[in-house]
Amino acid sequence: MAIAPAAQGSTGSPELEVRARIDLAALYRLADHYGWRDLIYNHIAARVPGERCLLIKPHALLFSEVRASDLIKVNLDGSDRDAAINAAGFTIHSAVLNARKDINYTIHVHTRPGMAVSAIKAGLVVVSQEAMQFHARVSYHDFEGVATDLDETARLAADLGPANKAMILRNHGLLTCGATPAEALSKMHYLVEACEIQLALQATGQDIVLPPPQVCEHAAQQMEYFQKLGDADEWRAYLRIADSLDPSFRQ
Repeated sequence: MAIAPAAQGSTGSPELEVRARIDLAALYRLADHYGWRDLIYNHIAARVPGERCLLIKPHALLFSEVRASDLIKVNLDGSDRDAAINAAGFTIHSAVLNARKDINYTIHVHTRPGMAVSAIKAGLVVVSQEAMQFHARVSYHDFEGVATDLDETARLAADLGPANKAMILRNHGLLTCGATPAEALSKMHYLVEACEIQLALQATGQDIVLPPPQVCEHAAQQMEYFQKLGDADEWRAYLRIADSLDPSFRQ
């Protein structure tokens, strides 16, 4: 797989970039597998190790078509951005990667449960174990229209904050991020599930049991610990799923 040379003055490694490309391509295929596709829209991005750049898919590709060699490398300052990538995708992902040095992977999708919860005034309600990990750890960003205005990056970054790894984009969709591909993907997996469970419960019209805040915080801390402990094993499992579906993402 041919890749572009590292930017001048960077400490980038071709081998690390190839690894990031393969992992990002796997994220696209797995997002498709979990039903998070929206034709050619939505996007996932990765930081290029050692460089002030991100990787993102060409706008015209389906999630299910993305290969490691297809991914486009773009400067985080947007100086070489062109029409081959989704403009809103660059705005959203560069906002996070520029502001948060602890983040290497970002996922933004339009799932129906996520879009529905994004429009509920109360937002995400901690009514399930899946939702517990987001207790006091999910941010909100108000809708400003399609995110093509680079001025919005500052507000996106400010709303995400210095520590949260999940954000609900009001009247829009969901965003998760992480230091590793497994962290970003697992957070999206559980955030989508938490939205699905919440909507199913609210649809019953019955009174809902809400655990006390101290129990929610305890559970959130437990899940943070377990996620870090199992991160490498989770990613190997995710890659086995991606390979079983179609190993061409590695090309």
